[in-house]
Amino acid sequence: MREAFVLLVSDRPSERAALARAIGFVTNCRPHAPGDSPHPGRPVFALLDLPPPALANWTRRLDRFTPAVPRIVLARGEGIKPDANTLVLPAGATRESILSRAFVLIEAATRAAEALSRRLNERAKAARTLVTDLFDSAAIGGALPPQDIERGTELVLAAVSEAGISAWLAELWQHDAGIYEHTLSVAGLCASFGARIGLSRADLTRLARAGLLHDLGKSRIPKEILDKPGRLDANEMRLMKRHPEIGASLLIAEGGYDAEVIDVVRHHHERLDGTGYPDGLKGPQIADLVRIVSICDVFCALTERRAYRQPAKPAEALAIMVETRGHLDPVLLKAFTPSMLACEPFA
Repeated sequence: MREAFVLLVSDRPSERAALARAIGFVTNCRPHAPGDSPHPGRPVFALLDLPPPALANWTRRLDRFTPAVPRIVLARGEGIKPDANTLVLPAGATRESILSRAFVLIEAATRAAEALSRRLNERAKAARTLVTDLFDSAAIGGALPPQDIERGTELVLAAVSEAGISAWLAELWQHDAGIYEHTLSVAGLCASFGARIGLSRADLTRLARAGLLHDLGKSRIPKEILDKPGRLDANEMRLMKRHPEIGASLLIAEGGYDAEVIDVVRHHHERLDGTGYPDGLKGPQIADLVRIVSICDVFCALTERRAYRQPAKPAEALAIMVETRGHLDPVLLKAFTPSMLACEPFA
């Protein structure tokens, strides 16, 4: 987990320096001038001392985070309303008054962040165990209990809803980016994207479940192929390309899984122009749920660490996805872009 810090943004250099020194006695403080680029990471608390245009800009940046970042705003003029996450003080408030309020909020925010981090870690461990057991069972022809998948899906949805996709990915990527981390990353991206585009709870659950199962067929692919540090040869690639069919067959044989989810497992490598596999589907033959999971899967594959290459930054990955015309749904990709550009673990 990244070091906890307070974000301080002020256009008054002497006031910024004095407040940063005082806050620095309590916790790490990162002072910024209005035009500075923000440091990566989510602050536990923010203190904003800015004129209206700059204040609006920094507020938008803070509002990208989930959960919301608590803040004190030193207001210059009317129109700034306090809310559950915002305490508004006059810009002319004394330094002592500002700091006394800030220290109370810092302590509360730090405790909340620590509790959130513990819950996130516990959910990630539990989800990783479930996915590991699922793949191990599938590899030897064992059962694939739907109730275990539901438990894993709920863990992902709860973690992303409470902590946000950035924190979820950062937690997962503390480990090597193997098949289990990839699976949970794609499920998390599906949960985040589905919530962003306003899916119902039932559709959001189905989407996250599909993300969790999309690569199940890789449980039957030899480990030396999955972990090969380089390009696969023709025979290895032929076998790798069977994993969508294998995964779908496993779920059909198990029974109890939605047809829409099985469709995602079989077709998440199909492409709109018909160049995908295993069935060479085109355009309207590819369902919306498949299109969403495909976008999350490709983005995840491009930005994950690999032994044989450096991960792409989000802007680079998105550019590759946009430029590869005819593969991914352009409307959904446009909706996917804003939150991924701001995704913290890639910074």
